[in-house]
Amino acid sequence: MKKKDTFFVGLMLFSMFFGAGNLIFPPFLGMGSGTSFWPAITGFIITAVGLPLLVLVAIARVKDGVNTLGSRVHPWFGVIFTIIVYLSIGPFFGIPRNANVAFEMGFKPLLGSSSDQAFLLLGFTAIFFLIVYVLSLNPSKVVDYMGRWITPTLLLSIVALCVIGFVNLDQGLEAPTEGYQTASLMKGFIDGYSTMDALAALAFGIVILTTLKQKGVRDKKQLTSYTIKAGLVAGLALSLVYVAIGLLGAKMAPYGEFENGTALLSSASTILLGSSGKVLLGVIFTLACFTTCVGLTIACGQFFTKLAPKMSYRMVVTAVTVGSFLIANLGLNQIITVSIPFLVMAYPLTIVLVTLALLHRYFGGSNKVYAGAMLLTGIVSLYDGVKMFGLNLSVLEPLMSSLPFSAVGLGWVVPALVGAVLGYILDRGSKSAANRDAELRKAS
Repeated sequence: MKKKDTFFVGLMLFSMFFGAGNLIFPPFLGMGSGTSFWPAITGFIITAVGLPLLVLVAIARVKDGVNTLGSRVHPWFGVIFTIIVYLSIGPFFGIPRNANVAFEMGFKPLLGSSSDQAFLLLGFTAIFFLIVYVLSLNPSKVVDYMGRWITPTLLLSIVALCVIGFVNLDQGLEAPTEGYQTASLMKGFIDGYSTMDALAALAFGIVILTTLKQKGVRDKKQLTSYTIKAGLVAGLALSLVYVAIGLLGAKMAPYGEFENGTALLSSASTILLGSSGKVLLGVIFTLACFTTCVGLTIACGQFFTKLAPKMSYRMVVTAVTVGSFLIANLGLNQIITVSIPFLVMAYPLTIVLVTLALLHRYFGGSNKVYAGAMLLTGIVSLYDGVKMFGLNLSVLEPLMSSLPFSAVGLGWVVPALVGAVLGYILDRGSKSAANRDAELRKAS
């Protein structure tokens, strides 16, 4: 495959990753971290860029992607976990959220104060998902649409906003807020979770592999190599954009406190460009959210078609876009309230599963190691997810809060290590017993 093709596949991957959350969180981090910006953004890039790239590498090394990884725990776990991942980042949450943000930031500011927001959302999402549907029906053309045209337009729009900001916002960086004063690297590391791109990488892995195969790449080593190269292109672009919009957020700190990254970017664009800034920001948000929706729709279509061959690709894409359209019209707040707990449960499991996949050969690929680590991780992440639903779990609170790193949302780390070690000990013990039985049979 030509270097040019690898580059455009990398840009396509960037555009699929770069959605609503990727725009919102770095500026907010920049505003909060102030003079501690560089360690904070470094931590953010580790989890928001590095971790998804590791997921892509792990996916490229196995035959059937995340399903194969999950089946190392148990065949049924592989199927159920993969379905949950695809549904949560697809039609249940990821796609509707991006469509809503595209409406809120790309369309709504241009309308002024209109009372019939529900009707406008309905009309916007109908057109939005119709275009998503049409493009998703031809995944082989995605590199041309997104890699060659949409992504460069998106990047140029972001560069324009940031350059204007750097020229006109000449204030120095302010002191970091409380969360970034003592452990800014770790705070940025945790903030990077918010993009949920590690989960998205599980879905996008199949899209990248399919795209590479359509371009004639068949050898397993070459698939892994080209996936890594395309991932590095996407990772470099993501990192540069995160630094740029993060610094823009840091330079906006003297202009007041902002509730979130969306409000910050909206204010920055208005200060810098007036009403034209609203249009530019609208283009950025709409393109970012649109490309992610197309990528997720294609990923869901390819996965569910492979899972249930009786369903055609067109049928799955239709179901995903119609389902996403209906859920999107429930409103952004309702979507987030219901769906985030599922993501909170799935994210630690994803991190542990991918880590084990990358270390697979060092423990002999033991299913017991996978099962032990995932079981204890699942218990803690299930508790965190159920708690986010607002259910009273005061009986378990003392135990869960006593876990190391639980205060920063990493209470699952030590249980995962303990589960992996116990699984390894059980595996070694069972193999030793099997060897003794074999020797006794030979002796008799």
